[in-house]
Amino acid sequence: MDYLHDIISFLPGVITAVTGLIVILLAAFKRGVGPVYWLSVAGLAASLVVAVTDLFGETGTAFSGMTVYGGVASFGTAVVLLGALLCVILSKEYLSDQGLNYSEVYGMVLFATTGMLGLAVSNDLITLFISLETMSISLYVLAGLMYYEKKGAEAALKYFLLGAFSTGFLLYGIALLYGATGHTNLNEIATAAQPTPLFLAGSGLLLVGIFFKIAAVPFHMWTPDVYQGTPTTLTAFMATAAKSATFVAFILVITRMLPESEAGAWGNVIQVVSIITMIVGNLIALAQDNVKRMLAYSSIAHAGYLLVGLAAGTAAGYSGVLYYLFAYTLMNVGAFGVIAYYERNKGLDFTEIDSYAGLGYRVPAMGVMLSIFLFSLAGIPPFVGFIGKYYVFAAAVNADLITLAVIGVLASAASVYYYLRVMVFMYFREAHKEVELKSPGMLFKATLVLLAVLTIYYGVEPVLPTTGLIELITSYYAV
Repeated sequence: MDYLHDIISFLPGVITAVTGLIVILLAAFKRGVGPVYWLSVAGLAASLVVAVTDLFGETGTAFSGMTVYGGVASFGTAVVLLGALLCVILSKEYLSDQGLNYSEVYGMVLFATTGMLGLAVSNDLITLFISLETMSISLYVLAGLMYYEKKGAEAALKYFLLGAFSTGFLLYGIALLYGATGHTNLNEIATAAQPTPLFLAGSGLLLVGIFFKIAAVPFHMWTPDVYQGTPTTLTAFMATAAKSATFVAFILVITRMLPESEAGAWGNVIQVVSIITMIVGNLIALAQDNVKRMLAYSSIAHAGYLLVGLAAGTAAGYSGVLYYLFAYTLMNVGAFGVIAYYERNKGLDFTEIDSYAGLGYRVPAMGVMLSIFLFSLAGIPPFVGFIGKYYVFAAAVNADLITLAVIGVLASAASVYYYLRVMVFMYFREAHKEVELKSPGMLFKATLVLLAVLTIYYGVEPVLPTTGLIELITSYYAV
């Protein structure tokens, strides 16, 4: 009955994949977008419930050691599913207004999510590669949804070409690691690894492939064009769920595959990439007038903050990264959700920052929620973004990486300018053109309100006299 144990261990992924297959069948038989949308929401919600219950279960391996379950993998699964569910809920109204509400879109989201879930539980380089490509191919399709517009076609083409290029690096790295150790299983690689040139070259190429997927500098070039050319709610899906899955896989690779003799070398590389990523992401974001491109470079900077936790190489650092991924999902999906609401209204290009002039008073609830999400992204208390940054920077300080932590704090401080700039236009600039704003649907509005409430709640939760989320995450690394 091992096969039953394996299926149960990956039940969230199984539910998501089966839902995706049913969605594609319904789309083929022209059953309408409504049933497909609700089926997608129900499937992702059911998968999320299963994933949350697994947070408190046992840990182990499945599929002949190719996947893991429980602990870090279960938390990563839950964060990915949370991001996917929220983005699907927010997508219906937005895609309908853009004329893009096709049944196949939800199928692609579900298949991409299945790949992300496989990525978050990978304990083998083969599983990691297959999951990564399942996710990537689906995202290439979603990026090209607006193929009839120049920016949409450009987004899909750049993402596909650069993604294929990075896949070559990743696969060649896997081949060299197999040649150096004779294994693809992460634990077995750690046992057999020796610091030979072949192993070092394979490790370097594997890192290049991972850095591309998390949009770390200098492998970030695709991010602003893809974020700008992709429908906004699907951009949120790429920015949160895909990044979360890849970082969880990165943690599993570091903690399971690396022998102690190589951990220091990887840590040094991650430190350098983290510093460059934080600085470049924030500096270029300062010059952006397009809100989606600004959030794209912001996403690059946040990848740098997350790398700070990985560079620490400690249980506290990894725990901080997992918490940050949860926080980032809440505030980033919320920010893109509000931008998607504004984009639904015709008459102005609401991806340009000057189009936000005076909007804070037009629909006060949306202005307040966008302000909450932007304050949180900037790392201002008492929002969850501040707590996430505190955990990763504190882990770096405790690991004696003082310089790295200081650079992170300064880079985060610089980001306040471009986040607050949006609010300056919203509240302190007069509207230069009157636009009739649509009322958001009840489910759309309720989702954004929930995200705003959670962004505030988890910003104060660590000081509440209860067992917090960070304690749960830290328990995954308890000896």
